[in-house]
Amino acid sequence: MLLIECALVLLAAIVAFAFPDAAMRLYSALGLAKLERALARLALRRTLSLIIVGLTALALRLAVLPIDPVPVPGVHDEFSYLLMSDTFAHGRLANPTHPMWIHFESFHINQQPTYASIYYPAQGLFLAFGQVVLHHPFWGVALSAALMCASLCWMLQAWFPPFWALLGSLLAVIRLATFSYWVNSYFGGCVAALGGALVLGALPRIKRHQRWHDALLLALGLALLANSRPYEGLFFSAPILIALLLWIARRRASALNQSLRQIVLPIAAVLSLTVSAMLYYFWRTTGSPFHTPYLINLATYNPVPFFPWPSIKPWPVYHHVIMQHFYTGWSLNMYETARHHPIVSAMVKAFMLWFFFIGPLFTIPILMLGLALPRGFSFQHIRPRTRFLLLIAAISLFAILLPTFANPHYAAPLVCVIYALLLAALQTLRRWRWHGHPTGLALVRAVPVLAIFLLMLRAAAPVLHLQNGALPETWCSPWPQLWTRASVQAEMDSRPGRHLILVHYGPNHDTAASWVYNAADIDNSKIVWANDMGSQQNQELIDYFKDRKVWLVDADALPPRICFQPRNVTMQPRAQALGQSNKKVSPAGAKEDFSHRLASAGQHSSNDASPGRDGTDSATQARPPSLTKSESTPLVSQEHPTHASH
Repeated sequence: MLLIECALVLLAAIVAFAFPDAAMRLYSALGLAKLERALARLALRRTLSLIIVGLTALALRLAVLPIDPVPVPGVHDEFSYLLMSDTFAHGRLANPTHPMWIHFESFHINQQPTYASIYYPAQGLFLAFGQVVLHHPFWGVALSAALMCASLCWMLQAWFPPFWALLGSLLAVIRLATFSYWVNSYFGGCVAALGGALVLGALPRIKRHQRWHDALLLALGLALLANSRPYEGLFFSAPILIALLLWIARRRASALNQSLRQIVLPIAAVLSLTVSAMLYYFWRTTGSPFHTPYLINLATYNPVPFFPWPSIKPWPVYHHVIMQHFYTGWSLNMYETARHHPIVSAMVKAFMLWFFFIGPLFTIPILMLGLALPRGFSFQHIRPRTRFLLLIAAISLFAILLPTFANPHYAAPLVCVIYALLLAALQTLRRWRWHGHPTGLALVRAVPVLAIFLLMLRAAAPVLHLQNGALPETWCSPWPQLWTRASVQAEMDSRPGRHLILVHYGPNHDTAASWVYNAADIDNSKIVWANDMGSQQNQELIDYFKDRKVWLVDADALPPRICFQPRNVTMQPRAQALGQSNKKVSPAGAKEDFSHRLASAGQHSSNDASPGRDGTDSATQARPPSLTKSESTPLVSQEHPTHASH
């Protein structure tokens, strides 16, 4: 898809320069000029435009469900947010530490002092809304995407003429709210992008009208940023708040009193409630209002600094090989690269952001500014509005490039600025004429036309057998989903009784594909996932869950295998107490022990396990694979690209 996009953009540029008049005639012949005028009339109805943009985002995501169905969680962050969603859905902010917590340790989840996600709660609240009201967290994701696009339209209406605001938000619907991982996973950037749009959209409205409800929306945006992307949100919001304070300070005494009542007090009230709620949340999840769950997790598991200049702290003792490999592997490698090769690290992150947000399609109008701007053009000739947007972009980008790693959703608060700058480039380019011909207009009109064509092409990709790689991450890259784990989950859900699944990883297991994640109420869950810790420590977990069938799963067999573990199999002596068992894991010993137990379990499985529902061959099922009748069953292994994120 990326190569096709590059080819189409190049073709459009050639046509715009060589045959601009013919391109304009074709544009009109296809009825696109009439459609453009209709959109211009619609854009004048500002509130209706917001509603249509939001509904379009929701409708498009629903329309492509046959192509991209409700996603299966695939990476650590998603499972952590889903735990948060389930916790909120149970009416709690955190869960008590489980007595067997050492068996359930996994990434981005705290087991002590409470069992909870490490993340800030904004994304989890949307997921919980979907889970409680619409019966699945995914609908919370879809709702957040629709609100993001509608808020982007609202923000752009404050900075641009109505038609351009509608155009920019519809482009965002296509590029962010249909096929991107933001709406095909459970941890995208929609909530933070929503907050950023509210903040930036409220600023010019406050300056023009001094209305208290605009101040409330700005404060709401700040609250969303503080509870989704606080680090990036701080750098994004700082120049906006400084600009607002300077504007208030320059007002006359009488107008200043009005500003205090209409602007400062509403913002202060909302932010006071937000800070109080955050401190309460921290207290319930960590035991202290001044310790965040994220920092507790770093102190427990990850001594690798977030920035490249501090030194690495002493390494903790890990109870599980997969966690040891992740923190001493991927996490450490990112730190070493950023510390010793900062320019390379920054360039990699910058290109990552370019591929996702800009891509070849949006690069053309930006590059063409080099030709469209008059000679002698300098920074001083840039409009103050655009200069302010560039300042926000520069400060935010600087902050994003500082840490050792980044992902596109880290820049989510910046979405509104990116699309505002894109529209500013399109506005300038539209007026440009090459040797008297409307080349600029042809290029501008090519952008939405190609965006729609690429959207349809991506929708038809399965039929056309178009390859679409996961890397580099673009607006339509497929997101890794852990189908093998989901197939085991579905099969166990269909079986009577309750189950305990012990997961074994091989020494070369992809650390991004962790299987051990549980619901908020572990003891009352139908399925409990646990790390394989060897016969001795497994036995104490088996003894704790006396009413459950026990299964051993080899997540790294090709394909993965799952075997029923009878309770009457002779086990080694009971494990030591948890406080005395903090020894580093031996991968070789764990593998040898697991192989012995898997073979032993297989000898008993035919007598003790109930058969599957049908006899279909799992290798013939495209998505997701399911178990066959055998209780020692190979599962279809679907490649899971390495993708560690936070």
